[in-house]
Amino acid sequence: MIYEMRVYRCVPGRLPALLKRFETATLKIWEKHGIKQAGFFTTVIGESNQDLTYFLAWDSLGERETKWGKFVTDPDWTKARTESEADGQIVANIVSQILTPTAFSSVK
Repeated sequence: MIYEMRVYRCVPGRLPALLKRFETATLKIWEKHGIKQAGFFTTVIGESNQDLTYFLAWDSLGERETKWGKFVTDPDWTKARTESEADGQIVANIVSQILTPTAFSSVK
């Protein structure tokens, strides 16, 4: 099992729009493609309170490549993203890291 950590830095004031998009659209589309989320977090103390950090669980890099590729080209995703950005850009920057648990991690 590998994990992907994604950090979305929102345009100031746009975090609520991003949270709404995940809650009402993105998660349903992920479910359709078999993408497994492993947690969502907002920043209370840190560099920016305009960040959304989340983790995805993958069986392999190949699974990630296949499923993520289908997600980003899904017409439902394109429509949801376009509609959610009708009032302007939401995300200013995205950072993604692929992580593997250590032998002593409580998460495997």
